[in-house]
Amino acid sequence: MPDSQTKSYRNIMETLVAKEAKRQLRQIPPNLAQYVNEVEVCTYALNRLPPLYASSAEGSHQQQVRGEQKFSEQIVTAVRQAIAAVERDPLRMSTPLIPEKGTEYHEAYTALEELEDLLQQGSLSWRSLPTTVRQTLADALSGDLTPVQIEKIKRRHRYNRYRGL
Repeated sequence: MPDSQTKSYRNIMETLVAKEAKRQLRQIPPNLAQYVNEVEVCTYALNRLPPLYASSAEGSHQQQVRGEQKFSEQIVTAVRQAIAAVERDPLRMSTPLIPEKGTEYHEAYTALEELEDLLQQGSLSWRSLPTTVRQTLADALSGDLTPVQIEKIKRRHRYNRYRGL
């Protein structure tokens, strides 16, 4: 029987809100975006939405589908309201919480979500990542990328150059 310390659970609503927050924040002007703390946006929105916990890959997928089908409009609205609330007071000071164990996991998960968005994959996993990247590169070399994919890659490249990455 697996050790209880190796088991984990996740609030899938966090993933859905983070993805929507990133989407909406990319649409606001950079000079305004610099005053909006993405973590505060997500926190504000999550406090207005129901949790969707899962402890297995199957449950995670099921909760993601449920969240996308049942709560997508509420997520969009909650994030929009969160951005408005957070940007109202750009001078407000706050002391961020120090991440607990698992920060590296969280960063990896966030990176996977960004790749999912960039590569336009609905449910990308670490296992499927090499195959997906290989296929995307092959598509790029053969000229089979869609105009939307090309624009996303260009936009991400310009954004990273702007940030000095």
